Amino acid sequence: MSDQWLTTLKTDTPQQGYELAIKMSRMGVKYTQPSEEIREKLRPNYDEDTGNLIAISHVIAVNFQTIASANGYWKTERAYRG
Repeated sequence: MSDQWLTTLKTDTPQQGYELAIKMSRMGVKYTQPSEEIREKLRPNYDEDTGNLIAISHVIAVNFQTIASANGYWKTERAYRG
């Protein structure tokens, strides 16, 4: 995979940050297993397994934590003034 898709962790909103976290998680799977055919073949093995779904949620949460930190938790000057 040579396409550069991740150019920044900066986002305007937490929602955009969360969506980026999901994309980062999905791209991690694509880099780990580049064959779409194999990914589709393996999907039934994990898409109904609660343990795997929890693990996927954890990966997204870790990515979101990284993005939130990179964005200063979307704090503004207004937020500092209370």
